[in-house]
Amino acid sequence: MSDEDEAVGSPVEPVEPVAPVEPHADDGLDLARALTRAAAGSTSRAKRRRPFTGERRAVTGSRVSGSHPDDRDPQLLDSTLARLIGERGWELDLRMRGVFARWAELVGDEVAAHCSPEAFTDGKLVVRTDSTAWATQLTLLAPTVVRRLNEELGHGTVVVIDVQGPHLPSWKKGLRTTRDGRGPRDTYG
Repeated sequence: MSDEDEAVGSPVEPVEPVAPVEPHADDGLDLARALTRAAAGSTSRAKRRRPFTGERRAVTGSRVSGSHPDDRDPQLLDSTLARLIGERGWELDLRMRGVFARWAELVGDEVAAHCSPEAFTDGKLVVRTDSTAWATQLTLLAPTVVRRLNEELGHGTVVVIDVQGPHLPSWKKGLRTTRDGRGPRDTYG
């Protein structure tokens, strides 16, 4: 083959000059320096000097992790549960369940022995008593109980207490019953 055929046949790529080889050190620092130079050449100075913002940063579709904390690090159970409760909107529900569990502590042992909370909906707490006498007593104590519950749960959480007497048997038996009848006229308690 002649030089003319070689020049026409395929293009020749220019060859970069080879850097002079540094003398090899036994401690491996030359390899570390070469890797550092290669890594420094692949990232720009702006990316390396950007201050940490606490958010994930995307670099070619992957997340960058460093010495700064991010949401992929192990989290405490308390903070994780608090975030989950906040995202789901369960704060008031859990606080009300806490009130139901600590009812005796909040209203006193004597009152708690004769009444118990049944439901909470839209600021209305339904309390069931074991006698009509205790229903009357709790009706008189309702403003105090509402104030105490709002101290625990936050202002305006409990608006009204619906006091209900004991579960009574139905007197609607048989074919011949009267509508709006008063039953045997006993207060059951």
